Amino acid sequence: MNSYEGAATLEWWVNRSTCLGGLRVEVAVRAAGDTWTSEATLEPPLAADDRERFELLMQLDPHFTLRFDDASTVLVKVVEAGVEGRLILTAAEEDTAGPTGTRHAPHQ
Repeated sequence: MNSYEGAATLEWWVNRSTCLGGLRVEVAVRAAGDTWTSEATLEPPLAADDRERFELLMQLDPHFTLRFDDASTVLVKVVEAGVEGRLILTAAEEDTAGPTGTRHAPHQ
């Protein structure tokens, strides 16, 4: 895969059975060799209550599960791009996302 553009969901999992939030995003992923970059746009833009919830989750831990429509997932670190609704996603290193068994998507 050299690139992907489409819909996905950012999910914030407490543990394998509890998801505290899911946000629809439009993602653009570009691969170059062993590395990749990704931008995402929140779709639709967040209402005030949803914005507060998202900011709280980001403060707790900026690692989210990015779930594509084919059910595949990848753990990503989310950084706001400075423009309302735009996000930068990078692959999360497994040891930064919490102890084994936490902060991952549930069994599929």
